[in-house]
Amino acid sequence: MEPIDFTSPRAAARHFTPKLSDFVEHPLYSDVWTDRDLAPRDRSLITIACLIAMNHANELPAHLRRGIQNGLTQTELSAAITHLAFYAGFPAAITASAYANAAFSEDQSS
Repeated sequence: MEPIDFTSPRAAARHFTPKLSDFVEHPLYSDVWTDRDLAPRDRSLITIACLIAMNHANELPAHLRRGIQNGLTQTELSAAITHLAFYAGFPAAITASAYANAAFSEDQSS
């Protein structure tokens, strides 16, 4: 039995709920994320905002990195988190800031 990667919520979920993980892969990533009606950059910004507003911080690191890959800058993400403080609450924004700092600090030290 291979070890479970608990640093990735999706990897941990796959171990216990493989069918749920399959739904994330198909249709979410294979169809929804590739739909041309919204740019990947915009989808990332929307997803990050929703994760922050709904207090799903454990999913943030992967989506923050994906946001960077999809064309967002750290400055834009910082501004979005600050903006969300007024709509999603300061605790949610502060938590998101801490996760972002940790995610991007890890990337820079690698």
